Amino acid sequence: MLKGISGGQKKRLTTGELLVGTSRVLLMDEISTGLDSSTTYKIIRYLKHSTHAFSGTTLVSLLQPDPETYSLFDDVILLCEGQIIYQGPQESALDFFAFMGFKCPPRKNVADFLQEVTSEKDQRKYWFLNSQYHYIPATKFVDSFQTFHIGNSLMDELKTPIAKHCSISGALSTKMYGVRKAKILKIGFQWQMLLLKRNAFVFAFKFIQLFMIISIMMSVFFRSTMHHDTLEDGAIYLGALYFAILMVLFNGFLEVPMIIAKLPVLYKHRDLRLYPCWAFTFPSWILSIPTSLAESVIWVAATYYTVGFDPQIIRCLKQFLVYFSLHQMSIGLFRVMASLGRNMVVANTFGSFAMLIVMALGGFVLSRDSIPSWWIWGYWVSPLMYAQNAASVNEFRGHSWDKNVGGSALPLGKMLMKARSLFSEDYWYWIGVGALLGYTVLFNILFTIFLTYLNPIGSQQTVAPKRKLRICQENESSSVIELSEYLQHSHSYTGQDVKNGMVLPFQSLSMSFSNINYYVDIPLELKRDGVVDDRLQLLVNVSGAFRPGVLTALVGVSGAGKTTLMDVLAGRKTGGHIEGNIYISGHPKKQETFARVSGYCEQNDIHSPCLTVNESILFSAWLRLSSQIDLKTQKAFVEEVMELVELTPLGGALVGLPGVDGLSTEQRKRLTIAIELVANPSIVFMDEPTSGLDARAAAIVMRTVRNIVDTGRTIVCTIHQPSIDIFEAFDELLLMKRGGELIYGGPLGTESQKLIQYFEAIEGVPKIRAGYNPAAWVLEVTSPAEESRLHLDFAQVYRESYLFQENKDMVERLSKPNADSVELNFPRKYSQTLSGQFWACLWKLNLSYWRNPQYTAVRFFYTVIISLMFGSICWKFGSKRDTQQDILNAMGSMYAAVLFIGITNASSVQPVVYTERFVSYRERAAGMYSALPFAFAQAHPPIQSALRFLRDVTRLG
Repeated sequence: MLKGISGGQKKRLTTGELLVGTSRVLLMDEISTGLDSSTTYKIIRYLKHSTHAFSGTTLVSLLQPDPETYSLFDDVILLCEGQIIYQGPQESALDFFAFMGFKCPPRKNVADFLQEVTSEKDQRKYWFLNSQYHYIPATKFVDSFQTFHIGNSLMDELKTPIAKHCSISGALSTKMYGVRKAKILKIGFQWQMLLLKRNAFVFAFKFIQLFMIISIMMSVFFRSTMHHDTLEDGAIYLGALYFAILMVLFNGFLEVPMIIAKLPVLYKHRDLRLYPCWAFTFPSWILSIPTSLAESVIWVAATYYTVGFDPQIIRCLKQFLVYFSLHQMSIGLFRVMASLGRNMVVANTFGSFAMLIVMALGGFVLSRDSIPSWWIWGYWVSPLMYAQNAASVNEFRGHSWDKNVGGSALPLGKMLMKARSLFSEDYWYWIGVGALLGYTVLFNILFTIFLTYLNPIGSQQTVAPKRKLRICQENESSSVIELSEYLQHSHSYTGQDVKNGMVLPFQSLSMSFSNINYYVDIPLELKRDGVVDDRLQLLVNVSGAFRPGVLTALVGVSGAGKTTLMDVLAGRKTGGHIEGNIYISGHPKKQETFARVSGYCEQNDIHSPCLTVNESILFSAWLRLSSQIDLKTQKAFVEEVMELVELTPLGGALVGLPGVDGLSTEQRKRLTIAIELVANPSIVFMDEPTSGLDARAAAIVMRTVRNIVDTGRTIVCTIHQPSIDIFEAFDELLLMKRGGELIYGGPLGTESQKLIQYFEAIEGVPKIRAGYNPAAWVLEVTSPAEESRLHLDFAQVYRESYLFQENKDMVERLSKPNADSVELNFPRKYSQTLSGQFWACLWKLNLSYWRNPQYTAVRFFYTVIISLMFGSICWKFGSKRDTQQDILNAMGSMYAAVLFIGITNASSVQPVVYTERFVSYRERAAGMYSALPFAFAQAHPPIQSALRFLRDVTRLG
């Protein structure tokens, strides 16, 4: 995993990528996810001004837009159940729903109201007419909009054709791409060169791998043990050539994961018509030539004379040409497999299948005369055949093999090639090299064609799983989603521990921290550019406290250090330099014990896709609850947690992959919370639990969070772009500015009055407007531009305030243990023993492998195909024992069968392990298990499948 920009910065980068072009029609989907409300407002304001200035058309879908951002739009399109129920000026949207009998309450975000008023669960509370309420479906809204004056005007406009004198000449583009082909090609080369430089580690690793293989070959085929006197000597040299050819061929397999990783960006650029696919494939082909040259030179220079091949320099150069041509062909072949498969599992399978055909019919494993007539076509199309013949002719027609042995009239080299059914004429060298270069051209052409005409796999499946889960969603226990109404009856901050009875008790803990500083080392690249400092400070003297029963929000603009502070406090920072004091209920924090009483809900909801919701939560409980708790109590606690986070109706649903299948984004958020909560933690950290959700889904998540706080736990959340309802669901706020400094720490108060009073008391700060979102307002009035205008530092203002002194006193008080408190202590680092960790991981991984048809079905299907192919290729080889070649054919068939079964299983399992690896990072950071039992459990399911397969085959036999 490469470190890079944050999720919010990636969103802005995607937006900027489109804005720098000449497009006058912009379609933007959820561009505000991960951004604070102030940044979102600035982006939408820029889009509005540019759209008006250039007479463009911009359509934007947003999640949880605040009132200020919503008011920037000229028109609004409201969708419900796939139908447009309103399209017109945003100022008239409320008039239409008032016409239908619904009214937006005071201090209610208009965008949230528009979304909820069409929901069957939320619609009733907005009805304001004296007549009896009845549910109005989407079809009724659609019909009524046709009679509304906005709808009438829209229909009249659509019926009126555009006058010719009003048409825009540039409305229809006559060019597919923005620049000439020559410039596209030049930019393509520059882009590929940049990628090569940035991927230097990959190529360095390839060369290290190459040197290791060369070392093996040099030691196995060392010239002091190599002779040129008999056919047996020639067979050894033939094996050395085959080994070298095989390794060069395998070297191209690395292209499969590299191309698969680039496909999402390539497909996006292709569909945006930034460039044709040949502008990617041609430069990448040309720039792969130096790599092939370097690897071929290293291979030949290190092995040719060490092994003891024919000493003529011309034959050394000709062997280099064979390896170079073969390497280019291999790169092209596996690029074709990647572009055809478009998925790591499928592409690996295609690549292994191509290797099977090429190797089995290449003329070494089975001689040409031994291949059945119905498979002889495979011999003539196998690139390995041409490489094998070219390398053999080059070597065995040399002077070292130009000797007669055993009274034969043929030279030793020709005798060997004839015995192995290889072509011995000199011109076969050039036929082989020409065929390899021809295959190189053909494969690169196919690579371009597949990239041009094939689309990503599964891109049309993102909606289907949501339909399957609709029944579960409708049966969720909630009947009222309005968060503000819910909070009126909830336990807001009272300063007391609020504990609801649960199956398992827990200890309420507080966290206090003072003078937290965090530094990272300046990269060497920046030092070369003139940066003199050795460290960059990301957090500056941050102090505060989190208490039981209090829901605390960490808010700030992008880059303020919210997630950094949370990671430091939770012990998730493995690099950098940390200064300051952290106390848990007055005792110094020890990470080993703290991990057992804390939970961390990451922003990216990473889970095993093939487990159900109930199994995912049960797995977490198994490994994180005390081993003294019996299974019945564990299951009861799991059911209680699922009820608390409203996941009971979804207990049997598969988690799935984000954006592909399974749970929705909001349901995955609640699953992440449940997995941490089932550890029975006292302190829970949540990183942006509402990001990527619409207002209704965010309200469900925040109600879940509120339920958890009301059990007496300590909860702290980082949050981006909160609506009024979500923002005021919190009890206290830590507000940070860019640079990692705290500018407010304290209670919000009813309708955020305490926060508003604090900042309005600062001279020069503008008053908040009626109905304005306090979260958006406080980010705007504390921005760097406002600090510059007011000539003050809000961090310094806070340090000089009464609020800072109150917080300092509270931190000092909470940093001292009570007389009856005992420091946290556990007998061991993990709640389960090594064997318990192994059995839990094995249970989970068995389910994951068994429920992964893409892996299991492809693996077994491919095994059957290999078996049938080898059965037909090696028909009755085992019964033929008359000649030496018969024995070699039988041995070759067994060698190839074992080799390819191993290659297939090794390549197909890699994507599965890759997916589970990221899940294991989260689980190990949470203290669920160590690396050793997970590694042993990871290896067990494939072995178990192989043993089961052998048992079934034995029974059938």
